[in-house]
Amino acid sequence: MHRITVPRLKPLASPADRPGPIFIAGVGVLLPAARLLTRFDHHGQANLPASGGALIVSNHVSNYDPVVLGAFLVENGRWPHWMAKKELFDVPVVGFVARHADQIPVDRKAPGPEILAAARRELIRGMTLVIYPEGTITADPLHWPMTGHTGAARLAMDTGVPVIPVGQWGPQEVMGYKDMTFPRVLPRRTMHLHCGPAVDLAQFRGRSNDQQAVREATERIMEAIDSQVELARGETAPDSRFDIRTGQRVPKDSLRRCR
Repeated sequence: MHRITVPRLKPLASPADRPGPIFIAGVGVLLPAARLLTRFDHHGQANLPASGGALIVSNHVSNYDPVVLGAFLVENGRWPHWMAKKELFDVPVVGFVARHADQIPVDRKAPGPEILAAARRELIRGMTLVIYPEGTITADPLHWPMTGHTGAARLAMDTGVPVIPVGQWGPQEVMGYKDMTFPRVLPRRTMHLHCGPAVDLAQFRGRSNDQQAVREATERIMEAIDSQVELARGETAPDSRFDIRTGQRVPKDSLRRCR
């Protein structure tokens, strides 16, 4: 039987991430289980900020990849927080867990920028926030990152916190893509994760009301994620991106240009 090896957790990087007892209990169960049932091939820990707020942006290939990404962050002193729709916090049991695990409510009925108000406040306070810019598990038939939503770019432009791109490959072998399947743990799979340096968004700071700048910053974030997914997959990303709204591929060149 494989020996469980859970490395010593690094000290908390930001006081704003300080976990509550439910969060600690969840990690105490899931982290050893993930280490036992899968192999971790994780890279780029040094790219995580040593202190202050951080916006972690990742591709999304499986219902299991939040466990993989969460394990990577916790082991390196960045206890993560995810954004969840506000209605979820009113659901019995689920809402209790979400509140006491310090997840971030998103009010989708709020006007304009107020949708991201809670996330913006927490980033400024120093929290580690995880966003999947695609908004859902990839529907790309090739399983590469799709076109991105603009929320991550807007938060970065408003707050100036570092945006750290992550690429994952392997979680889909445990729980396949969009299918909510029972985890497949035999044979033991390897979870490949690469964490890259902060995305250079300096030219966009304070321009979250400029729609062209927001679109360009969003594609810059997606291309930074692509680079990390390429390392995780050992393949080169295509020069087009799948748009879930149309079911068609869009040339990346057209997404880079402000229109």
